Amino acid sequence: MTMFTSESVSEGHPDKICDQISDAVLDAHLKQDPDAHVACETLVTTNFCLLAGEVNSKAEVDYVQVAKDTIESIGYDVHDLGFHFRENTYRIKIHSQSPDIDHGVVENRGAGDQGLMFGFACNETDVLMPYPIQLAHRLLEKLRESRKAGELPWARPDAKSQVTVEYDGYVPVAINEILLSVHHAPDADSVFMMEEIRKKVVEPVVRDCRPVLEWNGDFLFNPSGRFAIGGPHGDTGLTGRKIIVDSYGGTGRHGGGAFSGKDCTKVDRSAAYMARHIAKNLVKAGVADRCEIQLAYAIGRPDPVSVMVETFGTGKVKDETRIEQVIRALFPLSPYRIIEYLGLRNPIFSKTSSFGHFGRIPGDDGSFSWERVHRADEIASMLL
Repeated sequence: MTMFTSESVSEGHPDKICDQISDAVLDAHLKQDPDAHVACETLVTTNFCLLAGEVNSKAEVDYVQVAKDTIESIGYDVHDLGFHFRENTYRIKIHSQSPDIDHGVVENRGAGDQGLMFGFACNETDVLMPYPIQLAHRLLEKLRESRKAGELPWARPDAKSQVTVEYDGYVPVAINEILLSVHHAPDADSVFMMEEIRKKVVEPVVRDCRPVLEWNGDFLFNPSGRFAIGGPHGDTGLTGRKIIVDSYGGTGRHGGGAFSGKDCTKVDRSAAYMARHIAKNLVKAGVADRCEIQLAYAIGRPDPVSVMVETFGTGKVKDETRIEQVIRALFPLSPYRIIEYLGLRNPIFSKTSSFGHFGRIPGDDGSFSWERVHRADEIASMLL
């Protein structure tokens, strides 16, 4: 028996505010110019919001308004945070993309940078995600739902979750402990808040998560004792600091590249989405119980320099080199073909910037297209 822990953070966490602003900037450009190239980073702290990056786009975007609208949509009052417009509250440092990078991307239809990306899937949950990170995300989604419905009037947008799961080999068998830290009104009672969160958030989510695991009731709430100062007042936020939250919660490997604020000519995003799509379809097909895909690229080159498949001893195919052959035959792996295959020129990215980029339900608008498993039967017929 072993223990494994994953964490998630809410949409009001300072780093996640930045991810959402950066992706809102990306979506604002894509709405007007689907071919826009965007790399936008955000920093927030008390009374200050900075946007910086490189953009090649025909769109006209009011960056300050995008930032303010995003902050308010999360549930913060921009005036309370000091984010109402005044001199030096918002700083915009966005300029054109380097022509050297632009040439390699546009003329060669190649990758926007070098790098390595991983995708992972396993049969621990119905959405083929590791159990700890999936439960950690869903706890915070339920918290947001309850807060915005007015069921937790003392709750504020900033929050963190952490889930420890007991494993027998690769099989999750029990929830060992759940931790939630929730930003709250200054006069809220700690015991009352803990019982409200247990009853309205934790117990319903544990009951509905599949598969249902035994939980002994161990629950930590605001273990520091108080969380009345949160959001950018409590901590500085930066785009791209929650890459493990965004992916698989520490299960499997990570190539190091963040997702948010980048259009999908950047393989940090598009190739990571494709690697997840491939791994998920392989697991859904029954090729393996656990699967990790690595794709690696050189800047300006369209084809990956390597494709790696790891099944952790759970594979059902005797000659695993056949899996790589099938991947190359079935799935487009160059950045522009990935973009076309997954529909990544649409303004769908703001939805991804909270509660994980994976393990989500594909939307009618094309969002989370990489979560579809429509190639599973085809893969099974070729490999099993």
